[in-house]
Amino acid sequence: MVELKNVSFRYGSENAECMYASSLKNIDLTVKTGECVLLTGPSGCGKTTILRLINGLIPHFYPGALSGDILIDGGSVKERELYDTALIIGTVFQNPRTQFYNVDTTGEFAFGCENRGLPEQEIYNRIDRTVAHFRMASLMDRNIFCLSDGEKQKIACASVNVSEPKIILLDEPSANLDYTATLMLRELILRWKAEGKTIIAAEHRIAYLWDIIDRAVVLRDGEIVGEFTGSEKEELTQNQLTQMGLRTTVMESPAEMQMDSFREGDRPITLRNFHFAYHGEKKNIVDIPILQIAAGQITAIVGANGAGKTSFLNCLCGLEKRCKGTLEYEGKLYDSKSRKKLCFMVMQDTGNQLFTESVLDEVLISLKKGTANEKETAMEIIRNLDLADFADRHPQSLSGGQKQRLAIACALASGRDLLLLDEPTSGLDYAHMKETAALLEKLRSMGTTILVVTHDSELIRACCTRRITV
Repeated sequence: MVELKNVSFRYGSENAECMYASSLKNIDLTVKTGECVLLTGPSGCGKTTILRLINGLIPHFYPGALSGDILIDGGSVKERELYDTALIIGTVFQNPRTQFYNVDTTGEFAFGCENRGLPEQEIYNRIDRTVAHFRMASLMDRNIFCLSDGEKQKIACASVNVSEPKIILLDEPSANLDYTATLMLRELILRWKAEGKTIIAAEHRIAYLWDIIDRAVVLRDGEIVGEFTGSEKEELTQNQLTQMGLRTTVMESPAEMQMDSFREGDRPITLRNFHFAYHGEKKNIVDIPILQIAAGQITAIVGANGAGKTSFLNCLCGLEKRCKGTLEYEGKLYDSKSRKKLCFMVMQDTGNQLFTESVLDEVLISLKKGTANEKETAMEIIRNLDLADFADRHPQSLSGGQKQRLAIACALASGRDLLLLDEPTSGLDYAHMKETAALLEKLRSMGTTILVVTHDSELIRACCTRRITV
């Protein structure tokens, strides 16, 4: 059993000048053994913080002001050594790259079991069962850091399964998974539930979980504002779910949506001879002799995890030097180097492109040269992305969804003709997804060409006008 009793927490050191606003306020939550509970609510509402309290990363790793009791089977997490907690709790982090200890995938699968001192044959048996279930033989013995983010998320989920913990915590586990991989994750959660494991999932995309969970807990501003049992949640209308900031409960495959890639009369952006393979790989991950993209449209780039969608964007914006293809736009040819001035890319892991000491400074350095009234313009963009309350905050202290919105704000500030976004709604709730869609539509109306790599069917329906399948 997991219990949080009157728990409050705020991040930062004990020095008052370094403390941030409260992340959680007076949380009372009990999860029974074998129960499957969904934590949901707007970005930054405290879902990840609750998971960190349960697995002991707070207070043992993340400093801050903590009050109240966190108990696992009656024992205090605060008083238990972190390695003891890890023996019974497995966690899939929001950013799976932060939890890997090995370079190769097979070693990562074995790592948790090796630390428990399990017999070698038992470890191999567990790995074989997991690989068979996830149908991921093609990912064995691979360099983790050459995988796509969706493939890394698969590795993280599978590694937890191999370790067979009693309690499983999932932080946005479907954020970068394609439709098929999400269905596999659903099957795995059903198996865990049948085995009697306790499952707590923090999610915005709730469709694949909605009929599995025993209870949904809705948070807002660090407080529990709603709790719905299995029968109660079935009575909620889509309008009620939307008002609470929750996503749709209906699964839909982006690949099955009817949408053209290019239409007669579209202004073309023509790509020629885009070929790219990672160092040491014989097969090209990007192999495009010629492709026409509709200028002034919002084009969804869809496809399976590992199909080359992110690599395609990297080549397009000139980040991959070995990709020597050319882009033709409005009568001009752009090589790899010159495309950097044409394109702005919002990366899948936005933490890798945030460099300054504050949200405001981040947007200021992205502003197009010659912009008048720079600070006022930057603040207007920040307000449009619902980040005004965090203007003076350090970007790395933001939640995953807030970082995503900040990176999009920087893209808007750049004023580039071609905007590339890699899973821009992976950490966003319904309201911020709709706001992002509205902003993209506004940019499109101003003539900006936008390419969006996404598995988010709601975003595609909200704003995308073309679709390319990779």
